Amino acid sequence: MIIGKNVVKRYKTRKGYNTVLDDVSFVLEPGVNVGFLGRNGAGKSTLLRILGGAELPTSGTVTRVGTVSWPIGFAGSFQGSMTGFENLRFVCRVYAVDYREVMDFVLEFSELGDYLYMPVSSYSSGMRAKLAFGLSMAIKFNFYLIDEITAVGDAKFKYKCKYEFAKMKKYATLIIVSHNPQTISSYCDRVFVFDKGKIIKFDDVDKGLELYESL
Repeated sequence: MIIGKNVVKRYKTRKGYNTVLDDVSFVLEPGVNVGFLGRNGAGKSTLLRILGGAELPTSGTVTRVGTVSWPIGFAGSFQGSMTGFENLRFVCRVYAVDYREVMDFVLEFSELGDYLYMPVSSYSSGMRAKLAFGLSMAIKFNFYLIDEITAVGDAKFKYKCKYEFAKMKKYATLIIVSHNPQTISSYCDRVFVFDKGKIIKFDDVDKGLELYESL
């Protein structure tokens, strides 16, 4: 379970403070896949970073019971001078996972072949993303954080990503932030709609989509 109480997030700008999240509270329950729906710049990615612990709220609290992933497909933390394999082993150590338990999956899923043993700095952006997607999906969490359901690569690779997301729903809880109503409708049981720094909860996803379309 993830519980947010009176979460506020402000950023200092040249014109003063910009409040992205304005005293929002929520309860994310195991087994209930949740979507956060909002326009670009509404604060979706900021909230995801706060949920994962990568960023702290200005005020308020977030309590996590269970394991929470980093945002699926995020490749920004890879060390460029290390090989893909070395990055994989490092991430596995951080999350107390035996790298041998995820190695075969990542190698097959990422389609990197021998490039897995080359420095990440030599990768294209697509190759980095493939490694990130594979590693994100290989480690088991109670909650998976997903910033849009997008995938790099050809149709085959995109299909593999969607297939893995569908499998995740059977053993974990998905928390998805998106500006795409179709994404939320396809994967989520409940939706929160961003509106001027607030989030409005809907147990009926269709009603949440109706409000979103009217904003």
